[in-house]
Amino acid sequence: MTQQSTSIRVAIVDDQALVRTGFRMMLEAEPDFEVVGEAADGAQAIGLARSTSVDVVLMDVRMPGVDGIAATAAITANPAAPRVIVLTTFDLDEYAFAAIRAGASGFLLKDARPQELVAAIRTVHSGEATLAPRVTRRLIELFADDLPAAAEASREAPTLLDALTPREREILLAIAEGLNNGELAAHFFLSESTVKTHVGRLLQKLGARDRVHLVILAYEHGLLAADGKAGHRR
Repeated sequence: MTQQSTSIRVAIVDDQALVRTGFRMMLEAEPDFEVVGEAADGAQAIGLARSTSVDVVLMDVRMPGVDGIAATAAITANPAAPRVIVLTTFDLDEYAFAAIRAGASGFLLKDARPQELVAAIRTVHSGEATLAPRVTRRLIELFADDLPAAAEASREAPTLLDALTPREREILLAIAEGLNNGELAAHFFLSESTVKTHVGRLLQKLGARDRVHLVILAYEHGLLAADGKAGHRR
């Protein structure tokens, strides 16, 4: 479970001991990070998340036994769950995208620069999501075959999006297109605090866990087309 702490508590999950050691050395060099545990597979990761106060889990996807997808789903099922950042070797990895759908809040390549990993952990810990627009597009492309039916169904019956105000719908659209809070503020001529309020209301109204989930909901409900363009749903 996550609890208040002056440090960001991180758990490292990877089936390779050398990889875990490398990440631990990198993270322990940061004054505000504390590595509170390691796991070599998904089953160990689930147990660690349940028994230790963890804020962010670095989750490898391809592991023997219980893989990162199943582990992510089990960990994030708890409302007080830690955030999960998916780690993968390739930037187009169906397993990683599936883990994101299972509840992960971020996606990062294993060869990312140290400062990128550190920034991603801090971003996710603050309640944001860490997905570059190119990864968002690839996430949607991967599930594009499933989206038309979902989008068509959403036009035939009331959906969660019907509860949104016009401005909330515009902000959801912009989030789905990859804009961060600063860019949203500039685009809509709003203060960042106002943007955060709108985003908070979107999360609450749509029952979304984070911005990544908002992106998926926007596509699944036909707000955007699979090519990243604004859809026809109003």
